[in-house]
Parts: sequence; C-alpha cells; structure tokens
Amino acid sequence: MILRHEVNQVLDISALDRIVKETIEAIERSQAQIYDIAENTRAEASLVSSELAGVKSELDAIITEVDKMERAEKRARVRLAEVSKDFNRYTEQDIKKAYDTAYNLQIELIKLREREKVLQYRRNHLETSLRRLQTTIQKAEKLISHVGVVLTYLNGGLHDLSSKLGELQQTQQMALNIIRAQEEERKRVAREIHDGPAQSMANVVMRAEYCLKLLEKDPGKVKDELLALQDMVLLNLQEVRKIIFDLRPMVLDDLGLVPALKRYFAVYKEKYGLEIEFEFLGQERRLDTGVEVAIFRIIQEAVNNIKKHAQVESARVKMEMLPGRITISVRDTGRGFDPQTLWSEKNRTGYGLLGLRERVQLLSGEMKINSARGQGTHILISIPLQEKETGTCDPTWGSGIT
Repeated sequence: MILRHEVNQVLDISALDRIVKETIEAIERSQAQIYDIAENTRAEASLVSSELAGVKSELDAIITEVDKMERAEKRARVRLAEVSKDFNRYTEQDIKKAYDTAYNLQIELIKLREREKVLQYRRNHLETSLRRLQTTIQKAEKLISHVGVVLTYLNGGLHDLSSKLGELQQTQQMALNIIRAQEEERKRVAREIHDGPAQSMANVVMRAEYCLKLLEKDPGKVKDELLALQDMVLLNLQEVRKIIFDLRPMVLDDLGLVPALKRYFAVYKEKYGLEIEFEFLGQERRLDTGVEVAIFRIIQEAVNNIKKHAQVESARVKMEMLPGRITISVRDTGRGFDPQTLWSEKNRTGYGLLGLRERVQLLSGEMKINSARGQGTHILISIPLQEKETGTCDPTWGSGIT
C-alpha cells in the first residue's frame, strides 16, 4: 500500500508542463496589455504635450498683451487726471472722451487678466497631467521590462521542464525501487534464516532434549550425539556467518574494499561455481565507508546478474582506483541482450541492471553497457571520489580499464 501510494505521488509531467505553458501565455497576454496601456498613455501624453505647448504660447501672448494694456491703461488714467484738473483748458467733451478711454482700457485689462488666470490654471493642470502620464509610461516600461525578464527565464530556464521533471520523476522512481529492493532483501534474508539457521536451531533443541534422555537411559551414546550436535551447531554457525556476510561483510569494515571483494568472489565460486577473475589496478586505499559499501553492492549486483542471465562459468571484474575516481569493468561472454530494448520495457519484474544503474546514479557516477545477443556483456562504471587527499573529483572516462 505504501509503494502504491508513493507511485500515485509521481509527478504528472504533462499536466505541469501544460500549467507552465498556460502561465507563460497568460503572462504574454498581460505583457501585451501593458504594452497597449503604455502606447495609449504615450499617445495621450503626446496630445497633452501638444495642447500644453499651445496653451503656453497663448499665455505668453496674453501676458505680452496684458503688459501693453497696463501701460496703455496707465497713460489713460494719467490723461484723465490731467483733463479733470484743468476745466478751463479742456472741454466737457474732452473730459468724457478721456474717461471713456480709461474705462474701456480698464475693462479690457480685466478681461485679459481673467483670460491670463484661466490659461495659467489650464497650463498648470496640463503640466500635472503630463507628469502623471509620463510617470505611468515609465512604470509601464519598467513593468514590460520586468515581465520580459520573467518570460525570458520561463521560456529559457524552464524550456526543458519536461526533461527536468522527468529526471525528478526518475529520482522518485529510483527511491521507490530502492524501497522495493530493500523489501525484497528483507524477504530473502527472512527466508534464508527460516530455512537455514532457524530450522537448524530447532534441530539443536530437539537433539539436546534427546541427549538429556540418553543420560538417563543409555549414557554411552551421549558422546556420539554431542559430536553430531556439535557438527550441527558448526554448520549453523557457517550459515549465520554467510547471511551476515551477505548483509554486511565484516572484512569490508576491517580490511577495505579490495579484500572484501576477493573474499566475496572466493565464496561465490564455492557456492555457485561461477569463477570471477578479479584484477585491481592503482594504489589501494580506504574510502568513505558509505562509498565502499555502495561500490561493493554495485559489483555484487553485477555478478548476480551474470549468474542469473549470462549462462557462463566465468567472468572478469577489473577495478582501477585513481586519485579522483574509481572505474569498474565487468565483462562476460554470455548470452548478451539488447540494452535499448531493456530500458524501454515496461512492467519489468526484475530490477538487475536498472537497480545497478540507480546505485551508480546515487553516487553521481556514470554507467555504460555494451552488449548484443550472443556476444556477451561489458559494463563500464565510473564513480567520482571526493576524498580529503584529492580534494577534487574527475568524472571523465580517461581510464586504462577496458
């Protein structure tokens, strides 16, 4: 149930890809709308700017006219005061004319000043409107630029979203396969303990009870039974040690990777008859415990695949330890297969090479498989090492292993 639930959680790549595309399209539409707003605002600002220029020109003309009118009105008032003081020299008609002239100039001056105030108010209003429009244009242009950057990122950085999500899905699937492999390993260990040590221990108990009864009835036979019981316990101990070695070879912790592999290949030959020719190149040194265990399991999985599928009596494993990486070559001359067909198969019940590839990927390594039906199989693995003595990691393939 847990695995099924986890599988249901695997990302729907096409759905997420569609969502991203719809998001990009919505942003593009918004960008177009912002662009239209900016263009309309720019056109309106152009009209306001043109109208403002006309108002300023008219206002300048009015100001000039007001200055002229003020001077004329001032002269008219001076003339009216002069005429009004000298009745003997000027007639009533002259006085009336001077008064009418001054009055008319005052009326015209008032009108011009009112017109000047109206034009000043309109100019100020247009200048304020123009500033607001220009601010809107600047904000729209910045927003267009920002949206463009976002679109560039979405179209560029997420252009291969399907590939990235595929990698994420593959990682999730890898985790599921690891869980599945762990469960299978637990079942295998439980079955081996049940069929081996558990049964033997039950027999030990029965034989011990039988010895107790013999002590009462026929003590002379107790020695033979105890010897048989001893053989049974020793056999049981060997089975337990074999299970422990399969779970975690103690020699791997005590002596390192290369001795553990040599011991494993020797035991494997005794148990299954498959002879593994092992060759080690480079300077042997201890690695991080987790890396040593992972490499041991990778080679173990490769050898198990040869036993299950290759139908050969011998195979060859070569390992080279370099300063920045470790390279492994596993070769057999067995049945072979089509790697492309293997990776494309669905609903596989076995996880041999797939599990092998996933283990290599967990170590950030690379794996190449050369195989064809009837021509054997060659697996080449390169795993980068990040060690204190190297400080760097070189995942290239420039190894002497072939």
